[in-house]
Amino acid sequence: MTDLEYLNHAENALRAVELACDRINDATDADIDNQRTGGMITLTFANRSQIIINLQKPLQEIWMAAKSGGFHYKFNGQKWQDTKSASEFFGDLSRYASEQSQQVLVFGPPG
Repeated sequence: MTDLEYLNHAENALRAVELACDRINDATDADIDNQRTGGMITLTFANRSQIIINLQKPLQEIWMAAKSGGFHYKFNGQKWQDTKSASEFFGDLSRYASEQSQQVLVFGPPG
């Protein structure tokens, strides 16, 4: 994958996270504060716990840090997949955000 292809897929993923936060905040009382700085998004939950998602351009990966650990995702042509467990980024984000917010939250890939 070229650097431009990586950036397009990665930016689409970050935009999907931002849009999902807006949707979740409108539909629930989760109150996720999402702050974006360049290629990094910090999600802060009501209990002050955080999930940090950032782009690792040299490796063409997306990294996610949550209470349950740190994870690396590579785009496999269809989805962002964990480099160790092969789990999918948005499924993992939904699980970790739900754990940290103590309510069911659903994040999904770009439309």
